[in-house]
Amino acid sequence: MIALDDVCKAFGANRVLCGVTLSVGRGESLVVIGGSGSGKSVLLKCILGLVPPDSGRIALDGQDVTRLPRDPFLARFGMLFQGGALFDSLRVWENVAFRLLRGPGRRPRAEARAAAIAKLARVGLGAATADLYPAELSGGMQKRVGLARAIAADPEVIFFDEPTTGLDPIMAGVINALIREIVVEMGATAITITHDMASVRAIADRVAMLHDGVIRWQGPVAGMDAASDPFLQQFIHGRAEGPIAALR
Repeated sequence: MIALDDVCKAFGANRVLCGVTLSVGRGESLVVIGGSGSGKSVLLKCILGLVPPDSGRIALDGQDVTRLPRDPFLARFGMLFQGGALFDSLRVWENVAFRLLRGPGRRPRAEARAAAIAKLARVGLGAATADLYPAELSGGMQKRVGLARAIAADPEVIFFDEPTTGLDPIMAGVINALIREIVVEMGATAITITHDMASVRAIADRVAMLHDGVIRWQGPVAGMDAASDPFLQQFIHGRAEGPIAALR
């Protein structure tokens, strides 16, 4: 579904991606792990075309993303942002239906509201939540609203950027379970970026570790603990000593 071939990206002298080659199968849930500043978010932005790669090729369904019409291309994606990124001045249902109310294929407000309420129900929020403002919600509820917005238009591909940041362990577990259920239910292709190993184990079919601008290790989540790569082992077990610390 998504293929990156030798993708490089630098910002001045800062080389962030240094030849990333990675593929994601249709309906697969890939989790990209790596330390802060390792380039995980830049990787997503390159796939979406928000940041153009300096070299290499990125393809969606075999088509070069740089040559696809932007609106139809972006319409195939949904995204759950790290901080929720809800619009404070819009009610919850308007946040969820943001895409449905704008651009090509926009829907009447009544229809968009009904679709938003249905998606809110899918993430465990009642209809009474629809007319509240984001400031009236807890952090966990805001994250659920963000998830409802990400799936509002039934996208083929969903990106999850640090989906459990700022949540307590119980709510993080709820969000992880919801993400897994929804991805399987929709048959969507998913890429999650996180450093929360509980999320990795709950969400991933396959894991890729981004370090020093390249994919250091990739494989099925079931093979992660037995992998011999010392960088991966230090990261997943949170060890202070190891090759990553030695490079800092």
